[in-house]
Amino acid sequence: MIKAAPWGLKWRSNTPFILTTVALGLFTDLFLYGLPVPLLPYILEDRLHLPVDKTQLHSSSLLAAHAVSSAVFCPVAGILTDKFSGRKVPYLIGVLVLLLAAILFFLGGSMPILVFARVLQGISGAWVWTVGQAILIDTVGAENVGKATGSIFGLISVGALVAPVLSGILYHRTGVMGPLALGCSLLGVDLVMRLLMIEKKTAADFGLENGDPAEQHHRAENTHEEGAETPLLKTPPDQAYLIPPNQPRVIEAYPILYCFKDARMLTANWITLIQATLLGGLDATVPTVAEEYYDFNPLQTGLLFIPIVLPMLMIGPVAGLITDRQGPKTIVVVGFGLLMPLFILLRLVQPGGLDQILKYCLILTLCGTCLAATNPPALVESTLVVEKYHKANPEMFGPNGPYAKISSITGFTYNAGTAVGPLLAGALKDAVGYGNMNLVTAALSFITAFLAFFYTGEKPVATDAQTVARRQDGCKDGNDPA
Repeated sequence: MIKAAPWGLKWRSNTPFILTTVALGLFTDLFLYGLPVPLLPYILEDRLHLPVDKTQLHSSSLLAAHAVSSAVFCPVAGILTDKFSGRKVPYLIGVLVLLLAAILFFLGGSMPILVFARVLQGISGAWVWTVGQAILIDTVGAENVGKATGSIFGLISVGALVAPVLSGILYHRTGVMGPLALGCSLLGVDLVMRLLMIEKKTAADFGLENGDPAEQHHRAENTHEEGAETPLLKTPPDQAYLIPPNQPRVIEAYPILYCFKDARMLTANWITLIQATLLGGLDATVPTVAEEYYDFNPLQTGLLFIPIVLPMLMIGPVAGLITDRQGPKTIVVVGFGLLMPLFILLRLVQPGGLDQILKYCLILTLCGTCLAATNPPALVESTLVVEKYHKANPEMFGPNGPYAKISSITGFTYNAGTAVGPLLAGALKDAVGYGNMNLVTAALSFITAFLAFFYTGEKPVATDAQTVARRQDGCKDGNDPA
């Protein structure tokens, strides 16, 4: 017997509404992350009265505290998320923790309180990103992850774009209360959206028949209905992706770790790690370079983040679409290949007037463009690899599949990069100077392009008819269809 449907079931479980809710949640997390970034030197010097020569170290430490807590908690979030019958409850937990973190940070009067606030925000980010990406994959299907990720990341990058700018304006005019009020207001809207959202599988429990293509694909993959998918479901799994029995307990508890035997999975996570490391390094050094080289105030420092983040709004969806159609290799190799000379060019930036500021903005814009292009392919590559293991070993990943675990691993890797990035960039800048620091980031870009060229894999999965035909041809020739 079908239960009585809740109010607004159809539109609350509609794919665009779910994706909007996920995008808003990720937008809010990035927005709250970006609000303090241009203010850190001024908060540390004006509120905590730290000496100027300690600003870079403590700014990097606060950025790293957020990233380390997210990295540590992401695997935990992935495991705990699968313990819930749905994704909604853990998704709601994240926004409440984020609210507490924002209040503590903007009102805290000591370094330990600021660090604790950033740790709480990192834990909230782990919840939001792990659950949000799992909902995304549940909703659109693995074959549309690149396009959806590119579109969503293009939209949520607006949060990272406008947060430093608005934060600088409000802090310049009102002090900390302006950024705090803005953050809390956005969190209120985010909370309402999360309460309204109904997941696809929950809507199915109420008998909702959705004509959305992603929903139909999701049902076809997870049921044995007669239809176009039936021949594919009856084909044997790829033998290369079968996980042998009697695995160690840690593999049985967290089977996605077995996927790291695949070089493509390792490379995808290396790409994520380095992209986050480079972004974290920019977050840590742009405010201090702006203050030291150009004597910028908080508003002007916030404006410097526009060249980094604005390209993400425009390039992200395009990169996702190219990744879905052509595979991740080309765009990753080109993106990181171009980043190497761009970081070397940052050595040319010197203290000075308008000409130096314009040069700095131009190079930051090109860096932001390349970093935006490298964002969707890594998640797509990880998803494609894990999907193969999931289809070959469906019982190992549990009833909810591997998607929360993919998100938790990706989140762990990304946040590890945002932890390493500020600390590495800050330490190198203080030890060998800003120019030589950028030689190290250029070398990391080259290594990543090299690995991606050799170890980033195939195009996304072919159509069902092509797959079946290829398997049948392999069987006729006496070869393993895998």
